[in-house]
Amino acid sequence: MTFKHTVTERFLRYVVIDTQSDPISLTCPSTEKQKNLGRLLVQELREIGAADAHLDQCGYVYATIPANSFKQVPVICFCSHMDTSPDCSGANVRPQIVRNYRGGDIRLCGDPSQVIRLADNPALVGQIGHDIVTSDGTTLLGADNKAGVAEIMDAAQVLLANPQIKHGTIKILFTPDEEIGRGVDKVDLKKLGATFAYTIDGETAGHIEDETFSADGAVLTIEGVSAHPGFAKGKMEHAIKIASRIVDRLPKDTCSPETTDGREGFLHPTGISGTLERATLSFIVRDFTDAGLKEKAALLEKIVREVMADFPHSTYRLNIQPQYRNMKQIVDHHPAIIDNAMEAIRRAGLEPVKGSIRGSTDGSRLSFMGLPCPNIFAGEHAFHSRTEWVSVQDMEAAVRTIVHLAAIWEERA
Repeated sequence: MTFKHTVTERFLRYVVIDTQSDPISLTCPSTEKQKNLGRLLVQELREIGAADAHLDQCGYVYATIPANSFKQVPVICFCSHMDTSPDCSGANVRPQIVRNYRGGDIRLCGDPSQVIRLADNPALVGQIGHDIVTSDGTTLLGADNKAGVAEIMDAAQVLLANPQIKHGTIKILFTPDEEIGRGVDKVDLKKLGATFAYTIDGETAGHIEDETFSADGAVLTIEGVSAHPGFAKGKMEHAIKIASRIVDRLPKDTCSPETTDGREGFLHPTGISGTLERATLSFIVRDFTDAGLKEKAALLEKIVREVMADFPHSTYRLNIQPQYRNMKQIVDHHPAIIDNAMEAIRRAGLEPVKGSIRGSTDGSRLSFMGLPCPNIFAGEHAFHSRTEWVSVQDMEAAVRTIVHLAAIWEERA
């Protein structure tokens, strides 16, 4: 199978379109500018032969590559998100290419203080001879997840231009607002009509992830006791100070993002606001097991109760809400999803590595909505930062993986 890749040219076109999502916005998509990329993708999909490609009012792009096989092949969807993280500017992205990377640190030309350091990016060790795409250091790059978008688009072109590659019906889905946790809020799964799906939103080439964190959100509201500061002795119970004491009681050497890795979860404060009379603390709770989530929620409540015991006239409310669950609970019931993907990675010339995500993708929620959906590498690294980067060769390997995967589902049907 010969590939004439368009993935790099596509990627460079897509990253200059500002698609940053906004967690404060109540609209869908959260920013209208995400539709600018969506409209371009629809145009390009139609030009390569996906006649039904369209952008809906909520900012989702849907398209179909019709089956060219008479077999009864499961309908497979490939999905990536169009938005970029609110954590770092995505406007006026100026992509740069370091050709034939020879090793060492990469200093970014737009802001010399921004350096992609080898010590912080061990994946660069495997990139010798590759072409590395970066921003100029003044913005993020947008490889998360426009690399995935470009890879799906290039794979779609390969499949539509090469009818000798037999495959079943392939669905394409590009989502808005994944970075703010709303990526599948308004997706129409009935219209999509897929049996299984893959998000193309992973990191190191060759990796497939069938497991994510399970996640809860917690909001703690503290009602203190107000009094005039000149006459407050023995009366005032300061809500902000109570909240601060609770944060100070959180574990120092474990159970936090900065002290855990691998399969360790955490309890992480994400926001604090308040006045003397009322304070609010927000937390995210993460673990790979539901039991681990419950343990961390119990730890938080224990700390709160112990602190509140010193403030007998104050009260609190702790509200814990589920956010998403580990996709492995669903994906494990469909072993062919992983087996076929690992074979596709081998055919793309890589050694497959199965792993876990210390986070989530659209696939987590899609899996529990009835569309089992693991995550395949896109090649993106150092995402949500100005030192984000991706390798041209890794993007091309992802394209090959997608094409082989479509063919393998047909072969094994």
